[in-house]
Amino acid sequence: MSIRTPFAGAGFALRPLALALGACLVAAAAHAQAPAGAPATAPPVELPAGLPDYDADRPLPELGLVEHRLDNGLTVWVLPRQGGLPKVNYVLAVRGGLASDPEGMPGMSNLLATLMQEGTAGRSSVQIAEELQRLGASMGASASSDGLFVTASGLASSAEPLAALFADVVRNPAFPENEVQLARTNALQSLKAMQAQPGYQANRAMGRVLFGAHPYGNTLPTEAAIEATAAEGLRTAHAARFRPDQALLVIAGPLDGAQALALARTAFGDWRGTGTPVAAVPPPQYPPRPSFVLVPRAGSVQSAVRIGRPAFDAGDARAIPAALANTILGGGFDSRLMRNLREEKGYTYGAGSSFGLRARGGAFQAQADVRNEVTGAAIGEFLKEFEQMRRVTVDADELQRAKRYTAGTYLFQNQLQGAVASALASNWVLGRPADYLSRYVEKTNRVTAAEVQAVAREFLDPKRQSIVVVGDAAVVDQLAPYGTFSTSD
Repeated sequence: MSIRTPFAGAGFALRPLALALGACLVAAAAHAQAPAGAPATAPPVELPAGLPDYDADRPLPELGLVEHRLDNGLTVWVLPRQGGLPKVNYVLAVRGGLASDPEGMPGMSNLLATLMQEGTAGRSSVQIAEELQRLGASMGASASSDGLFVTASGLASSAEPLAALFADVVRNPAFPENEVQLARTNALQSLKAMQAQPGYQANRAMGRVLFGAHPYGNTLPTEAAIEATAAEGLRTAHAARFRPDQALLVIAGPLDGAQALALARTAFGDWRGTGTPVAAVPPPQYPPRPSFVLVPRAGSVQSAVRIGRPAFDAGDARAIPAALANTILGGGFDSRLMRNLREEKGYTYGAGSSFGLRARGGAFQAQADVRNEVTGAAIGEFLKEFEQMRRVTVDADELQRAKRYTAGTYLFQNQLQGAVASALASNWVLGRPADYLSRYVEKTNRVTAAEVQAVAREFLDPKRQSIVVVGDAAVVDQLAPYGTFSTSD
């Protein structure tokens, strides 16, 4: 079976960076001098005379994503590319990430990913590093809420030996005791540094508020979980998650489909699953009402503010209108939240928002770190901007700027071959179709102001937002107008 789709990337300069950022910077300059209390939507910007018009959107190059399925169930996506750098990229993705970690072991997947290339049944960590150096290649691994990813890149002339090394790391990690101990020590040190940051504390508390006891809200590591991580548990987790029938292999580079498929069969054709498959992550049972939490941080000179509510999963049709709504509200330097809280009020160095979408659920969140004395006022400004998005339809100029910024940034981020391969794997883990990447810009440009406002009306209702504040307990009186705040550690 083959799927032919337009392709956003693989080394082509689809759009200059100026396209992604130009509209943002021009609009930011126009709004920077706006007086306090000015409406969120500004009049059209007067540009200097003689500037050329924006270039028309260029068509995405047709590269032809080809899909195969090996006899063992492994899905293989091949991205043949002619011209450009003689480089090959491999990405192996499996479904089952941080949200699949055992109960009481949040963050274990981070250690699993860290240790993947620290020794296999036939190679030590030193041997792996030396072989990568000899091949002029690199390798890495990472975890998300819904998946684990192993990546490798190197010269196309070394595609075959790199594929063999890559397959060994994917299939046969040994998790040596000495490497596990070192990784635990490093993870504990990193955790101590993170725990000292109010933003970490706020995000931890907000995850629990938005998702309750669901694993999506409990993916940040704890000291107890790190200390309890053992080599045997990592081996069990690897066997449960790294199975060919639950995996995707992406191969990108100057290889034709037959060459790439032959590499996949040689490296992974005899791979068989050995462990009990990891259980699917259930959809969240979202809390029925908003929560209001103050995490005391004695002596703090700032309050870390998080405001949000549950949303929807990554495959939902509202995802792209939500991305545009978020660009306008808090997704860039020209966003309404930045203009209000930073430029007009001077409450913070930066304010923003995002829709964090996962395979089985998601959430909207807005955030800023603000001075103690304006904590309550800042929350009020957030909620005012939310209500403005709900009540007033975005005008054509602001929507067009948001589309150019969103689409231009997306194309810029996906110019490089390795970024494209990783984006395809990430979308697969999230349950999105193979052509999601190549159709994103087209779908973005079709979004209407009514669709943006519909998302805002549904997910920006101030009365349905949970609020978390990490800061000095003295700010509690400022929080009273927004809800009854409980205290949490």
